[in-house]
Parts: sequence; structure tokens; C-alpha cells
Amino acid sequence: MKTWLVKELGEPKEVLMMEEVDRPVRLKHEVLVKVKAASLNFFDILLCQGKYQEKASLPFTFGSEISGEVVESRKDGPFKEGQRVIAFPILPNGGLAEYVSVPESQVFLIPKSIPWCDAAAMSVTYRTAFYALCNRAKLKEREVLLVHAGAGGVGSAAIQLGKAFGAKVIATAGGSDKTEVCKGLGADIAVDYLKENFVEVVKRETSGKGADVIFDPVGGDIFYRSRKCIAFDGRILVIGFAGGTIPNMAINHVLIKNYSIVGVHYGYYAKLFPDQVMVEHEGMMKLYQEGKIKPLIYEEYPFEKVPEAITLLGARKTWGKVIVKIS
Repeated sequence: MKTWLVKELGEPKEVLMMEEVDRPVRLKHEVLVKVKAASLNFFDILLCQGKYQEKASLPFTFGSEISGEVVESRKDGPFKEGQRVIAFPILPNGGLAEYVSVPESQVFLIPKSIPWCDAAAMSVTYRTAFYALCNRAKLKEREVLLVHAGAGGVGSAAIQLGKAFGAKVIATAGGSDKTEVCKGLGADIAVDYLKENFVEVVKRETSGKGADVIFDPVGGDIFYRSRKCIAFDGRILVIGFAGGTIPNMAINHVLIKNYSIVGVHYGYYAKLFPDQVMVEHEGMMKLYQEGKIKPLIYEEYPFEKVPEAITLLGARKTWGKVIVKIS
């Protein structure tokens, strides 16, 4: 089978090598999946560079979220040949390969109505956003949700889920093309932060109250400015630091405005509460089938174009999810 291998650390376009290797051998509590599509993520770039918090032994294949078909499983296990699934491969054996063997705990059934590329695109981002909004923020109907980086993978998921949960959604993005993307996803208001001050927009649209929940995957200056438009008793969700700067702050401000700073570490949560993850997965499948959510896909690339696709992702010239069609 063909797979993309990283044999030395460096820039993805320089270290990615496509090679022919043996099909993986399925271990007892694993499922062998024929990969149909895989989603690329920014942390894949960091893995190649050796800068990610999780280190993989060389050589490795990245690709943390895939969709595909079960081709082999244990007879008394929860999966059968021919079933459609999404799965989360474990390093060093990632999903940018024609076949991958994945622990049963990291495999989830999907309905026939979901295309392969949509399925691969709604794994980590939608699960993170679902957990953040429902579990951590406990977002209520008619509350105001401010979503930063709304045209990105996790931001676009947060916009759609926020609307599905009945919130008023204000989204920020850089450039008119990306604000139009946010509006197309259902955002009630889209703010081009290159031209407008989102703090002023939020205050104006809420009659000075501020946003009840702020979804922040950026950090840095965006976090500092978000504190100026958080509502009394509001919740700022710390999703990540795509802006590259981890903010510090004076805790007295939290006390004065009576808001919460809420951490969102989905990966650790998923390890601790697998049963709840299954409930949330079924909830997202239902929302998809009802037409309330649909992944934003920038482009679907052929398997041979992975270096080009991930280079474009690293240049931050994409929006939504970048998907690789494998078979």
C-alpha cells in the first residue's frame, strides 16, 4: 500500500515521502480501515517540524482523523466488515495511508448519508466545538456567542453549532471573503477584524451587555481584547493559541467583571470520558442528518498532492478544513 512517511524532521514539503509499504497487521482490539479521506490539521505541520507537544518516533505517518470502511475486525468485536466509520489513528501510524489499523476505542460508526470527505472533516473540530459549547460553556438558547477565527476549521464548527443550539452568533475573521464565509455558515453578524473593532461591534449589538460566551482559538491580543466585551457572568473559552502568543492576565479583572476563563482540552477529556464522547458523537450525527451542521471544506486534494495541500494550510491561506481524498 502507499503511505506518506516523515523520516526526518523539517518542513513538510521537504520531509514528506510517499512510499510503498506492507499493509498493517491488525492487532486484537484494533480495526483495519481502508481509508477513504483524511483531514489535515495545523498541528500536523508542527509534528513534521518536531515542535508539537506530542512527539512521534521516526519514521511516522501523520493524519489524526479519517473516514473509511472496515475491512477487518475481530469476530466478537463491536465492528463488522463493510461498516462506514470515522477513526482517530494513533501515532506513529497516522491516517495518510491507504490502510490503517486503529484501536476500537478510536473508531465510530457513521450513517450512509454522510459523504466520506464530510465525515473526515467533522471529527476533531466539531467534537472540540461541541464539547466547548455544551459541556464547558453550557451555552443557552438566545445567549450571544462570539466566535473568533470563524472561517477556520474549529471556528466554522462553532458557528454552526452555536446556531443549532439557538444562540445569536457574532463571528470575526480577517478579510471580506472570510466574513462572507462566516455569514454563509449562519453567523448573524460577521466582523472583519482588519477593518472593524470587534469589541465595539459586540457592545453595540448587545446594547453594552457584551457576549455571554466567547470562543477563542487564537489567544494573544484577541484574548486581551475579548475581556473588554465579555458579559457579566460570561465565559471565555480557551480553545488554543493559533496567534502564537499565550496570554497572561490580571486575575482581579475576572473578579470585577465576574466572568469565567474556561479551559477546553478535548483530547484529555475524550480519554477520561469515552462513554460521554459516544453520546456527543451520536448527537452530532443527528444534527448533520437534520441539516443543521455541514463541514466547511476549503478543497479536496488527491492523495499525491499532500505536500502542496499542507504547505497551503501552513501559509494560512485556507479556510475551513483541507481534505485529502485517498481512495
